[in-house]
Amino acid sequence: MSRQPQQPAGDSSVHLDSRFTDAALALLAESGWSGLTQERIAERAGISRVTAWRQGATRDAVIATLLNRLGSDYREAMWPVLTGNGNGMQRLSRGLEQLCDVADRHLSLLLASDRVFHRGFREEHGGAGVDFVDPFARFIAEGVADGSLRSLSETPLEAAEIVFNTVCWTYVHLRGSHEWPTKKARSLVIDLVLRGISR
Repeated sequence: MSRQPQQPAGDSSVHLDSRFTDAALALLAESGWSGLTQERIAERAGISRVTAWRQGATRDAVIATLLNRLGSDYREAMWPVLTGNGNGMQRLSRGLEQLCDVADRHLSLLLASDRVFHRGFREEHGGAGVDFVDPFARFIAEGVADGSLRSLSETPLEAAEIVFNTVCWTYVHLRGSHEWPTKKARSLVIDLVLRGISR
């Protein structure tokens, strides 16, 4: 019996002043994780290090907040697709569109590390556990069952990992490193993947 989709939970991270998270994202864009220190975050935010510490804006808290915002945004974006109508192919297509929407909203974070979706990385940095690939495994299993999709691998989960990573990281690279416009990058990447998995 398949699990029913669960209503997305709220963001459980410490609610930091947006100056800290904005500063952290700017630093990640400039120098990646190595440049993300509490001192530099406070300096970029225009706040003393002591004040930042008193407000709970440690490096770990800032990273956890960014990861949890990504997770919450992803769950909320996927909820309408998980609870909507359509065959597996249609739901997969809508899910990939939502994935690209989320990637655009968190582009600086995704460009800084390709591990932000990994459970181990998220646990290490205080991020909540999120099943990022699970919705796509569900769509693919439905599509194989209804005949709209073909099986790419031994299990829907393996196929979902292929689809998720192919779309997400190709899209992020084209948007961030090649500065492709949203519509062009999205349509070409999603179309390529859907052609490879559709019947």
